[in-house]
Amino acid sequence: MAKGVPITADQVRQYRLAVHHLDRAYPPDELLAAAGVCGVQNTPPGAWETAMHARMPGIPQQALRSALEQQKTLLQAWSWRGVPAVFPTAESATFLAALAAQPGEEPWIYTRGVTLALDFLGLPWDEALALVRRAARLLDGCTVQSKEELDRTLAAAAAQELPPALRQKWDAPSMYDPSGRQTVGGAVVSFALRPCAYLGLVVFGARQAGSPTFTAYTRWVGRPLPLDPAAPAWLARKFLHAYGPATVGGLAVWLGCSPQQAKRLWGAVAGELVPVQLGGKTAYLLAQDLPALQQIAPPAQPLALLGAHDPYLDARDRALLLPDTALQRQVWRTVANPNVFLRGGQVAGVWKVKTARGKAQITLTPFAPLAPAEQSVLAQKAEAYAAFRGLTLDAIKIAEA
Repeated sequence: MAKGVPITADQVRQYRLAVHHLDRAYPPDELLAAAGVCGVQNTPPGAWETAMHARMPGIPQQALRSALEQQKTLLQAWSWRGVPAVFPTAESATFLAALAAQPGEEPWIYTRGVTLALDFLGLPWDEALALVRRAARLLDGCTVQSKEELDRTLAAAAAQELPPALRQKWDAPSMYDPSGRQTVGGAVVSFALRPCAYLGLVVFGARQAGSPTFTAYTRWVGRPLPLDPAAPAWLARKFLHAYGPATVGGLAVWLGCSPQQAKRLWGAVAGELVPVQLGGKTAYLLAQDLPALQQIAPPAQPLALLGAHDPYLDARDRALLLPDTALQRQVWRTVANPNVFLRGGQVAGVWKVKTARGKAQITLTPFAPLAPAEQSVLAQKAEAYAAFRGLTLDAIKIAEA
């Protein structure tokens, strides 16, 4: 029996570039479509704007912020893997409610560390989470500025339900924070915020004085979080469309969920998948995407400047984007990933920006020599990026490969 349709790495890269809106310059009216492919991570703050600029270089920064904070056609909330993500508000059921786990589908990667606090409190996770969920209801009527203040506010509200002995432990200094600023209760809240977000209990509001704000989905959007029974299937489709060919294990890693939850989501679309062979391994693709993958053309713009944590870079099969394992460690770090640039869908180097007094100095470090024409294109893109950020490009340097 055949193990699947044979495909090539070039086909996959070209297909993904098109899916991620990186094969050419798209018009600003593609904003919701581009952000809705798989959502856009927004750490560090502003990363989602860099990602959208890479796809729609003609869109002003203010238009992006207006869509997020005034028009509210886009929403920021903790989503897959617990990261702050920006996605179309109309698809909130997919990017939030679909992530809510069913009984027996824990733990999640973003709550595993809570064990120390729970052991100290002698409190089961289910009870702690329910406590924080009830406390989070206060966000229906208020907005809180800064993540630190959010943790404190919800921890104080939750403490009102605790008996004196347990409350004393709840208010004790956190074992996660040597500075002593956080309490044990604040730490529990911090871990619980992600699953609370999936219920619409907390989303990001408009930034104020450089800090994020937080409130309830209903208060920010003006209507309750929609509950769509088809949302889990749509979430799995988005993953497969953006990162296919893929496996159920890849879905679990992308979501940061348990294998049990990933299997449930995968099962919702199992009948829509076809096996393919890539590099001697079997993976799966949405059947509706196979013709596009087989017929895709080379990108109209083979070079692209991407920010750290761009959605395109979130693929699990990193060797497809960068075969050299030593270079992979330079790109996908434990913390502080660098910006990268692509050549034909592969990571071809990294770049950094240094700003001072309204001016930017951009340095590109290729992994292999760049042709003069490539240097010219990248310099133009660097200048466009500086202008997008309201900066004047003072200098651009291309380091030796």
